[in-house]
Amino acid sequence: MDEPMRLVPDGLAAADAPSGVIDRLMQMFQAGGPVVAILVGLSVLACTIVFAKLWQFRHARAGDTATARRALARYRAGRLQEALDIALASPNPAARALAGALRGRQRRLPEAAVREEILRFGTEMLDHLRSWLRPLEVIASLAPLLGLFGTVLGMIEAFQNLEQAGSRVDPSVLSGGIWQALLTTAVGLAVAMPVVVAHTWLERRVDRLAQEMESIITQVFTPDLSAATAAPAHPADQDVLHAPAPAA
Repeated sequence: MDEPMRLVPDGLAAADAPSGVIDRLMQMFQAGGPVVAILVGLSVLACTIVFAKLWQFRHARAGDTATARRALARYRAGRLQEALDIALASPNPAARALAGALRGRQRRLPEAAVREEILRFGTEMLDHLRSWLRPLEVIASLAPLLGLFGTVLGMIEAFQNLEQAGSRVDPSVLSGGIWQALLTTAVGLAVAMPVVVAHTWLERRVDRLAQEMESIITQVFTPDLSAATAAPAHPADQDVLHAPAPAA
């Protein structure tokens, strides 16, 4: 049986598919007007910030808390120099803060001065990691409002066209204006939702790192309560020890 005749070659159809999608996106871009253009610009800015923050977190190894914990265990075991070498080998902010605290203990500096310096260092590191998170929050809040603003403008234009039509009302004029108006709201929500997720996740990573730094530095200056201690004497033994000597 002969093969059915293909009007369009497979290669040409595959090549035309992306161009059709691009044409449709361009039509939606033109229908949305300047509001959609602003939202697209905000989405590009948000993506740039998110990728830059991911690279920054990866470079700082923000999720690597095991190294600082391992160095802390060495310090509590009495191996200060080994703990310092482990902490210095990691770019993790918690490990670097621990290294500063261990240096202070090694040089026998006053505890208050060491704590103050570690607090300053930790605040600078956390502020550096939180940089550009505020613009993400602004984009997440602004995108839906811009979309709603574009919808209001589109609805105003649609009803103006309906008024100008007079008695010759064409339902397609109103429906076309409505879908173009709602387009901006859809684009605004599409921009805002992933930005909210990314901002929340990044903020949570910084908060967890701050808690880890505080916990580790506190353990440097406090005794290890989990260490085995000598058992207290039995009350009966204490009575015998403190009993008055018999009279001669």
